[in-house]
Amino acid sequence: MSNHVSVNATVAAPSAPVNVAASQQTGEAGPAPAAQAKLQLNASIVQASLTVSIGAQDDPLALLLKSALTGINEALRGQFGENAIQNAMSQDNTPEGTAGRIVSLSTAFYGAYQKQHAGEDPEQMLSNFMATIKGGMEQGFKEARDILTGLNVLNGDIAGNVDKTYELVQKGYADFEAAQRKAASVAASPAPADAASAAGTAGAGISAPATSTPATPAAVAVTHTASVSAQASVVATPAAGGRA
Repeated sequence: MSNHVSVNATVAAPSAPVNVAASQQTGEAGPAPAAQAKLQLNASIVQASLTVSIGAQDDPLALLLKSALTGINEALRGQFGENAIQNAMSQDNTPEGTAGRIVSLSTAFYGAYQKQHAGEDPEQMLSNFMATIKGGMEQGFKEARDILTGLNVLNGDIAGNVDKTYELVQKGYADFEAAQRKAASVAASPAPADAASAAGTAGAGISAPATSTPATPAAVAVTHTASVSAQASVVATPAAGGRA
């Protein structure tokens, strides 16, 4: 049985957004664009957490999913624009379901990433892609853990579910990367038929050296018998249009 915890009762309201225009009027320097983006990211995560009522142990994983996908969105924003991954909150929020969606939604961009980086070394391109989505995922998990810690609920089964989700995501990414590398290796290797054809082409025109081994009487007899049998078959077979 889980205890119902009201997020509104335990989370302090996020700090007010910085008014850049007012700061400029008073002569104060506003935050750098990167810092402003970070503040907006944190504010969006906290705002999302304010709508979550932790009444069951699976609910924090909904927050974890949103936070992880938000982090991955930030990592992919430079190449794919805003909200590259659309969040899906009303689905299976078990560790397996949450991890599966994080992995599938983020790795689904690999095809588009390949097109944007055509001509690059495939091995390095895959490494760069994995580093990008893993970095976003790590940031998202950190944000979610910080929020759940602030709610004093990151313990027991909830902490275990978060850790299990993280492990499953890591495994999913490792499996995806291994599968991509294997597929690339197979694609780069010649097919067996091609290899056999190449071997045949390489050996074309090379005659086997003549041997001086004399034919044995048994071999001569077998050859003579086969020749006679063949001739008998030809004689016994009527020619086309002839009589039997």
